Formats: sequence, C-alpha cells, structure tokens
Amino acid sequence: MFQRRRGPGYLMVVTAALLFALNGTVSKIMLIGGMSAQNLTELRSAGAFTVLLVIVLATAPATLRVPLRELPLIAVYGVLGVAATQWLYFVAIRRLPVGIALLLEFTAPLLVVSWARFVKHEPVSNRVWVALTLSLCGLAVVAQIWGGATLDPLGVVAGIGAAFALAVYFVLGESLVSSRDPVSLTCLAFGFSALFWSLVQPWWNFPFAVLSSPVSLLGNLRSHQVPLWWLAAWLVVLGTIVPFTLSIASLRHLRARQVGLVGMVEPVAAAVIAYLWLGEALGTAQIVGGVMVVVGVVIAETSRADTAGAPPALEVA
Repeated sequence: MFQRRRGPGYLMVVTAALLFALNGTVSKIMLIGGMSAQNLTELRSAGAFTVLLVIVLATAPATLRVPLRELPLIAVYGVLGVAATQWLYFVAIRRLPVGIALLLEFTAPLLVVSWARFVKHEPVSNRVWVALTLSLCGLAVVAQIWGGATLDPLGVVAGIGAAFALAVYFVLGESLVSSRDPVSLTCLAFGFSALFWSLVQPWWNFPFAVLSSPVSLLGNLRSHQVPLWWLAAWLVVLGTIVPFTLSIASLRHLRARQVGLVGMVEPVAAAVIAYLWLGEALGTAQIVGGVMVVVGVVIAETSRADTAGAPPALEVA
C-alpha cells in the first residue's frame, strides 16, 4: 500500500505553484515579444500534448482508450476547459499585471462552489456566502471601481472569462476523473486543445520565424536578450510539463482540496515575481483587495466536501 507523506506532497505543490507563477512572467515576455495569445496557446497545447503522449504511451498506454460515449465530453473539456482557459489567461496577462490576471482567474473555485450549491444542490457550508461576499468586495477593491475604471476593460473581461473557463475545467474534470486517471485525461484534453487551435490556425500558417528572433527579457533584465524559442521551451517543459507532473504526483500524498488551497500560493508568487522582474507594482488598495479575494477563495474551497481525485487548480494556469 502506498504511504501518504504530507511533507513531500506539500513540497511538490509549492514547487509547481512557483513554476506556474514564474511562467506568467515568461509568457508575458513572449506576448510582448511578438507571439499572439492564440499562437502561444497553440504552441503550449501542442507541446504539452506531445510530451504527455510520450509519457503515457511509455507508462500506461491502455489509459488512452476512450469509450465513444465519453469522447464528446472530453472534447468539450479540452476545448473549453483547457484551450479557452489558456487563451483568455494569455489575453489577460498581456493587458493586466500578471498578479491581477491570475487573481481574476483564480476566482474559479467560487464559481464551482456556487454551481455545486445552487445547480447540483450539494451540501455546502453557509460559509460560501461569506466567501462570495468577501471575494466580490475584494475584486471591487482591486478594480477600484469607485474611482472609475483603472484596469484595461478587455483584460478584465478576459480574466473573468478565464475564471469561467477554468470552472468548466473543474466541473467536467471532476466528473471525468471518476473513471479516468488524471494524467491520461489531461493528455487527451491537451490533445483536443491542440487539435482545436490547429483547425483555427493551421500549422502551416504558424509564425515559426518569430521563434528565432531575439527578445528582450524586459524589466530589470531588459539588457539581456534570448531567442524566443528558449522561452517557448520553458513554457512547454518547466511552465507546463514539470509543474503539471508535480501537481498530479502530489495527489498521491494530499487530497485535491489541500492541493487547491496550497495552490493559492501561485497568484501571490506571480505578483511578487512580476514586481521583482518586470516592475509591475500593485497599489495598496489592490494588495488589500487581492488578500480579500484569496481569503474568500480559501473559505470557499473549505466549504465543500473533498473530491479525492478532482484535478487541482494548478494544471492549466
């Protein structure tokens, strides 16, 4: 019997969260350096699918078998839960500070808890009302709505859209993971995401030439330049595959709810990294609002019973 060890589990989750957080700044540099949000999503999906496919074929190829009745649901999961989430997130970080974009996206657990409570009528603690109120007030403070719009409207819409798409990822994933292991499910999801973007923009139209162009690392590293493909390699390997593997492996030691809660390190770390690297400073009101949102999400996460195999929040950020 496999022995659960919380220490290694928490270490895996925190490491994954930090890698995903750093990936936010790396992705923003790629977007400013000439990649569109669509190109970046297509590249990440295809790269992640290729590597995951090799891993699954080498370790558990039988898990890739999909009953015909499940295929449409997995396709929707890949297109809405993975492709849309990533694309909207990239649009958001192109127009907003990385920390705020992630903060908007990470309100997805609130939507999931609301879905469970009001649509599926599952037992949820009354604390969910506190969570919703606190987080909505926090978002209002972040946007500083009393002084007029201070954030890019399209960026805010994209961030909120990413939260809804991520909520779809959680809801469908919770259903699908009951009969499939998380690794093969995510491999298939990335596969459908890659297929979707390949149809939207065929690979022969992909701007491969831009990958060889030098790009400034911006901010405090603006005097340094690297080929864009270096950052693309980071995006796929250290920004997707490694943290994904760590977050999945952590489920052998921790419950999904614990993984999701510790994963809230990500938006905080992303804001700190973006500040130290890019100089993206948040105002006092935005920091206070961000703390309110994070606390609200934590309360929401603990208001619902555990789902042992549900995919953690780290997987698509």
